[in-house]
Amino acid sequence: MNLFSKLCTGVAAVGVMFGAGNLAHADASADAGDFPNRPITIVVPFPPGGTSDLMGRTMAKALSQRLGVSVVVDNRGGGGTLIGSQHVARSAPDGYTLLLAATPHAINASMYKNIPYDTKKDFYTVARLAETPILLAVNANSKVKTVADLTKEIKDQNGAVTYGSSGIGGSPHLTTALFLKAIGGKAVHIPYRGSNPAVMDLAAGRTTFVFDTLYLIMSQVDTGKLRAIAQTGKERHPRAPNVPTMIEQGIPDFVVSSWFTLVAPGATPKSIIHKLNKAVNEALSDPETGNFLKQQGMIITGGSAEDGQAVLLREIDTWAEAVKLSGASIE
Repeated sequence: MNLFSKLCTGVAAVGVMFGAGNLAHADASADAGDFPNRPITIVVPFPPGGTSDLMGRTMAKALSQRLGVSVVVDNRGGGGTLIGSQHVARSAPDGYTLLLAATPHAINASMYKNIPYDTKKDFYTVARLAETPILLAVNANSKVKTVADLTKEIKDQNGAVTYGSSGIGGSPHLTTALFLKAIGGKAVHIPYRGSNPAVMDLAAGRTTFVFDTLYLIMSQVDTGKLRAIAQTGKERHPRAPNVPTMIEQGIPDFVVSSWFTLVAPGATPKSIIHKLNKAVNEALSDPETGNFLKQQGMIITGGSAEDGQAVLLREIDTWAEAVKLSGASIE
């Protein structure tokens, strides 16, 4: 991460200057005209492979069919998604360079002390794409069967309970920070290098609980190694119909999700944003695209660009609170 900081130092000021320039020359009321009349690029700020890449390529194919131009994926992984995100923030606000934003996009706004763009101002939502809840799990042999049981154990052990996560500052770690605040408890954080070893150690009985992705947790529930005791969505996910939500178990407004949103440079004209938004919503409502994403465990969201932007801003604030509670930060 120190290496990335050095790489970004020379371009951070340029990014800020460019953001101001975007606001100066973009006309938010401009007509979309013949847009698009050339290829569109969706920047995926992760390496090829994985869920984010799959989402980007799925949307690229669906949008190409609806917009009549080639839509390509440009993988720009590295720097905790900052490299790809900065590229889009500095791109012309003309609708031809978009970013597949995921949960780290909101987390990074407060996680990084020297982030080379303003997440709230340098991007504007085209449309929300999909989301999936995070699951809270314990070892299958644990006496803990509900959130109330876990809360009692955490308080009875007075901060000695351990929990694993995919690493410092990841969404599982930060979700746990929000959970501990909600119940007024303390626990010992054991960070791992990725979600899989954290979940495997829970299955081996080395930690007490973990928050992580629905499909990773359920794969271990299916083998009888873990017990899922809660999920963080507003409603129960079809993949885990017998797992109650945090809200159902007495923690009001505890809604956390892993999500994907398509965003454009902040000064992109609203007429172009709305044209892209229409194409995205048509793609999400098409059975070919929608059913495929549902098979990956996604809950389709969609909706207007304005509502999507409001959700993104709330997510940035929610994760900022979690980052503060966790004490995590990156230079």
